[in-house]
Amino acid sequence: MSKPSVFANIKSDFSSGLVVFLIAVPLCLGIALASGAPLFSGMIAGIVGGIVVGALSGSQLSVSGPAAGLTAVVLTAITKLGAFDVFLLALVIGGAMQLLLGIIKAGTVANYFPSNVIKGMLSAIGIIIILKQLPHAFGYDAGGMTDDDNNQIALLSILSHVHPGAILITAISILIILYWSKIPKAGIIPSALVAVIVGAGLNALFISIGSPLAIAPSHLVSLPIPDSFNAFIGQFTTPNFSAIGNKEVWITAATIAIVASVETLLNVEATDKLDPLKRYTSPNRELKAQGIGNIVSGLIGGLPITSVIVRSSANINAGGKSKLSTIAHGSLLLICTALIPVLLNKIPLATLAAVLLVTGYKLCKISIFTEMFKNGKYQWVPFLVTVIAIVFTDLLIGIALGMTVSVFAILRGNIKSSYFFRKEKYKNGDSIRLELAEEVSFLNKASILLTLDHMPENTTVIIDAGKTTYIDFDVLESIREFKDVKAPQKNILVVLKGFKEAYKIANTDDAGHEAALRSGHVHTISTGNHKQLLKELQLN
Repeated sequence: MSKPSVFANIKSDFSSGLVVFLIAVPLCLGIALASGAPLFSGMIAGIVGGIVVGALSGSQLSVSGPAAGLTAVVLTAITKLGAFDVFLLALVIGGAMQLLLGIIKAGTVANYFPSNVIKGMLSAIGIIIILKQLPHAFGYDAGGMTDDDNNQIALLSILSHVHPGAILITAISILIILYWSKIPKAGIIPSALVAVIVGAGLNALFISIGSPLAIAPSHLVSLPIPDSFNAFIGQFTTPNFSAIGNKEVWITAATIAIVASVETLLNVEATDKLDPLKRYTSPNRELKAQGIGNIVSGLIGGLPITSVIVRSSANINAGGKSKLSTIAHGSLLLICTALIPVLLNKIPLATLAAVLLVTGYKLCKISIFTEMFKNGKYQWVPFLVTVIAIVFTDLLIGIALGMTVSVFAILRGNIKSSYFFRKEKYKNGDSIRLELAEEVSFLNKASILLTLDHMPENTTVIIDAGKTTYIDFDVLESIREFKDVKAPQKNILVVLKGFKEAYKIANTDDAGHEAALRSGHVHTISTGNHKQLLKELQLN
């Protein structure tokens, strides 16, 4: 079967690329501003992320560009290194490290991120998108709101600084995005694109008639406007290679490589989950593409690049089908940054906020939370921790906390399922059967030890390893100690059954087994847990 052409969905891909381009413009500029870097560096990163990474990546829908998750890293690095061109050298080296990670196939680490953490990350990003865009939606005009501002404090000030024109344009834009596709034959034009055109047109109308609803330039897209080709070229910066021996450059490079790689792998996996066609992206190929992209971005004066879920999800919602939409968005960034920045500067941020508010809502819908709560505490607790931690700290801290809680939940579940026990009644007294699980690791040692220590006196304990494929050495040592030392002290008869030769534990022979056991009936079967065992022993 032949591979479909990249131009097979050119109509939908180009229109979705246009929508993503419009969203990317203020994001590229805002991230550059928050990073303490030249504004044009954000546009360069968006261009390289779209064209270079888009062409090399195996992902069909992921969109790459400057990421908010790296703003603190970049700001600190520029300050510490003392010059932006020295930072660019660190970025080039960091990109080379990423490329190496892809070559040695380190991308498979993405397979170890549990789905509850990925879903938590997506929901948290949705909440953050909404919080960050509300000031633009209301025309908040008290100095703006950066990524470092406290969301809650800033939001309390919105109501006293609202702009009715911005609110009107936001409301109309949201209505267009939600209902445009319901108009017969209108769906061939993306609703987000229609919203942007209508928003810009309305504001132009308000300005022309001198209406108080007109939105001030501070709340419009703001691209630098070069007055000549030389001025445009002059905005590009090259790295300072003379700083190659600076230890801080290499530390910064390693930090960028690690943070950008983790963020990219998480975002690509999240994008694959959102893809209606459920296509799979090779994480190793993605690391190679991102590494090359960061090398190119660093060489010409751009910011670090990662896959970005905000733009990726907007791409999916706008109808993108293939990587052509990503490449189109990067090409439009290049063309319009060079040729028509004046036209783009007429777009109200309120319209773009409307697009992102809808995108954010789709990422953190109530149904996602209810679904996670239905899956049990080992799913919803790590999910909720991830959401809360990302919203109140940052992406990487939130993911780290979510992963920690998720691993703890896995360990708890693993410990509890290390064996099953049965309390049986025989003519000669009580008998308790422990059926070991298929795999018994060192993580199960504590639970098994507690259970054996709580075995009552004058009983028969049957330890059945017939279903096991692996028992950890430490667990075997604990069983030997219980049989040979602890059990005789409590007059407990231990019957070992099903232990393989490799375990080097002698099974109780048939005669001893038959003498110890008589027919009886099973009272209870429960997952192994010493507290539950004590409760069940008290039933009779």
